[in-house]
Amino acid sequence: MNVENAKAQFRKGVLEYCILLVLSNGDAYVSDIINILKNNGLIVVEGTLYPLLTRQKNAGLLSYRWEESTQGPPRKYYALTENGAIFLAELDRSWQELVNSVNKLKNI
Repeated sequence: MNVENAKAQFRKGVLEYCILLVLSNGDAYVSDIINILKNNGLIVVEGTLYPLLTRQKNAGLLSYRWEESTQGPPRKYYALTENGAIFLAELDRSWQELVNSVNKLKNI
């Protein structure tokens, strides 16, 4: 079994949660989201991020707005919706339950 593959699966499993966490701190442009994730140890590329953002937007968890840029074309900024904030709160509870369960297993 390949440990790098297992680690990649861990990251994929929590990436949607992490996107919501980033946007809970305020609206963000895709490159901002990538940089925040990268600065916190989660390496992700635009090709991975865009489908997740689209899926979350279509689920009503995110919205977006276009903003003019002085450095090129307009930029799409993503924001957490009210439903997204509710969903994130549910994920927070589930995450804590999972972490607690894993920690209990580690201490058996």
